[in-house]
Amino acid sequence: MLHYAIVFLVIALIAALFGFGGIAAGAMEIAKVLFFVFVILAVVAFVISLGRK
Repeated sequence: MLHYAIVFLVIALIAALFGFGGIAAGAMEIAKVLFFVFVILAVVAFVISLGRK
């Protein structure tokens, strides 16, 4: 999932470079959402792994 967040971030940066504002904004929002979902899942997995020990 982090891979997809990075891919959408790169798409947003390239779209912003070429002046596609709407596409860049949409890709950046998707990248933000995926990044935060990844962070939440990583924290949950870390807490669960601590609980199993």
